[in-house]
Amino acid sequence: MGLRALNTVLLVATFGLFLASGTQREKAVLADGHETNVRSLEATYAARADSASLRELAQGYLDAAAPGLALNAIESAPVALRNDPHIEHTYARALLDSGRASDALAAEQRVLATCDKVGCDTWLLASATRRADILKELEKLGVDDAQAYPESASVAYHAATRQARLSVQ
Repeated sequence: MGLRALNTVLLVATFGLFLASGTQREKAVLADGHETNVRSLEATYAARADSASLRELAQGYLDAAAPGLALNAIESAPVALRNDPHIEHTYARALLDSGRASDALAAEQRVLATCDKVGCDTWLLASATRRADILKELEKLGVDDAQAYPESASVAYHAATRQARLSVQ
């Protein structure tokens, strides 16, 4: 009888603790303060469905700390939009933020190959080149998730962006 009473007391205590802990709240998908901006970007993309609105929507998702939504938006877009080098560059950022640096490097290399063929604006070429260099350094260090290994990501960033200066005397 003593063991049965002890089990009953423990069960009641556990149930009471469960009730006292309160309800769990759901985690917001988007970072606070980005809901209205993302909602308007989604409406714009739904209305226009062009590469500029897709890029802005994906960037809005990235700014709201939701790289998975950015990946989904780009991957579900028509092929003609996905082949735009600006979209591919944003896709690489989403991959990097999702912890897939090796896939991001492949995407940046596609951007650079497209820019070699058709030409791109200077900003895109410089940004893609810089990110590809950083991603190559991450690959050398064996890091695929830069957010999981911030020290290695910092080392890769500094190794890729160091500059040599010559002094003429």
